Amino acid sequence: MATPTITSCELPGVLGPIAVDVRAAGRDMPRPAVVIVHGFKGFKDWGMFPPLADRLARAGFVAVSLNLSGAGVDAAGNFVFPERFGHDTISAALTDLERVLDALAAGTLDIAPPSVIGLLGHSRGGGVAILTAARDARVTALVTWAAIADVNRWPADVMAEWRKKGRHDVVNARTGEVLPLYTDVLDDNAQNAGRLDIVAAAGGITAPWLLIHGEADEAVPLAEGERLAAVMRHPASRHEWIAGGQHTFGAKHPWAGSTPELERVFAASVAWFARYLT
Repeated sequence: MATPTITSCELPGVLGPIAVDVRAAGRDMPRPAVVIVHGFKGFKDWGMFPPLADRLARAGFVAVSLNLSGAGVDAAGNFVFPERFGHDTISAALTDLERVLDALAAGTLDIAPPSVIGLLGHSRGGGVAILTAARDARVTALVTWAAIADVNRWPADVMAEWRKKGRHDVVNARTGEVLPLYTDVLDDNAQNAGRLDIVAAAGGITAPWLLIHGEADEAVPLAEGERLAAVMRHPASRHEWIAGGQHTFGAKHPWAGSTPELERVFAASVAWFARYLT
């Protein structure tokens, strides 16, 4: 097989450009594609995502990774667009992802239209992937890592103070940056509660789904993975709990190498798409 190459482009997003990288070992013939969706405070070049995309491309898939328009980062992963981050919502992420899927299916990402499409989402991106897979028939296989089961992530007293002040500050633990969250996210979650019900959407997914969650996840408790696993309906779908696995399975940014937990996750994910994305 030819060595994978990478191309980059931008698409118009809800809050700004969507940066898209496409890795593939062949571009002229249709082949299965996997779209990778990052989570909250994540981005396409965070730690484990480039090695994951490289591995998928070497396995024969088109690997599509992206910065959602509300990620707030530049090409180097620096949070230089805090206002985009501050106004980001789940609905904006869903629209961005739909635009990427549309461009991919239309063959406008410097790659032939794929034969089939799979989604892989981490954390909040896992929730976005679930919501998309439940409603978009183009998604024929799904893998989620540490997916959230509920879009409402904050206690009532925090949300009340958030509304009073008009913003809620979050700290980027890696850089120490203080990033704003405005009330857009609260409004979106309230006004679109039915559309953003991840557990209900999970119960409607008809594609084979591999749900992976670390037993020691410090950011999204394993209980959320258990809620999602309880409503899986496709007979081939299954869950896998990673003993000792934390939220990123030991991966760090900048990338410092893999871990046994992450290797297990990588291998299971590539094998899943190899089996069901055909």
